[in-house]
Amino acid sequence: MTIPKRVLGRTGREVTILGLGGEGVLRSFGHDREAYALINRALDLGISYCESARAYSGSESYYGNALKERRQEIFLTSKSHERKKQGALAHLHETLKNMRTDHLDLWQVHDVRQEQDIEEIFGQGGAIEAFIEAKKQGKTRFIGVTGHQDPRIIRKCLEWFDFDTVLVPVNPAETADGCFLEEVLPPAQKKDMGIIGMKAYFRGFASKLPWYTGMEPFLRFALSQAVTTIVVGCDSLAHLEENIHIAAAFQPMTSEEQREIIRNTAPFARKLTYYKP
Repeated sequence: MTIPKRVLGRTGREVTILGLGGEGVLRSFGHDREAYALINRALDLGISYCESARAYSGSESYYGNALKERRQEIFLTSKSHERKKQGALAHLHETLKNMRTDHLDLWQVHDVRQEQDIEEIFGQGGAIEAFIEAKKQGKTRFIGVTGHQDPRIIRKCLEWFDFDTVLVPVNPAETADGCFLEEVLPPAQKKDMGIIGMKAYFRGFASKLPWYTGMEPFLRFALSQAVTTIVVGCDSLAHLEENIHIAAAFQPMTSEEQREIIRNTAPFARKLTYYKP
């Protein structure tokens, strides 16, 4: 199986359209053997985009234990949810130590939710100063921002700072109230940002839909949008291999196919998204 690749916006880096998320079994403690096997199987099958976060339990350490000499094979990312400079720098120190690397390819401002977050992050002594400093020092090559709560907040972040990437939910429920697909993707495209999608399976709740027959339509829908890669957290090797099989066989959805899955999802959209207007 060969996973297609796309260019991550103006970073110029080519990555697989499926990325290994830092959740699933990786967002845990005490599952070293399973995490080691999962990460290395992902790399063996061609995944080149790997993400984690300071908030994801033992995820960063799992990567550090598993990657070793394979670090150069991948585009390695993590995140900090700290809102002040010194806290973010402390997070970066821990991240690099845990992941056993001297730099990240992408470091992301994690989970921006409200106006207060913006005021703290971009204010004097805010976290963005740490991200700028880290890039100047070569501790990260690129800077990104993530959020899944309010698309208007993420859009404002793109106006306040020239981020290299953005990570947001990409799924058919997002065409309902507070649409990340309409609010965030177009301005990100205009700025030639790398666009990364998450929550393709509604945090796993796709399987609860009454018409559910498998995960393939949801990942196909997400990959049919203006994204570079979709990150998925995996609970097992079987889950990982299923996602890789879908990505390797990916064919874009037609407009009618997209409209159909949006119609089928619409009655449940409010329960499947974080956003509440």
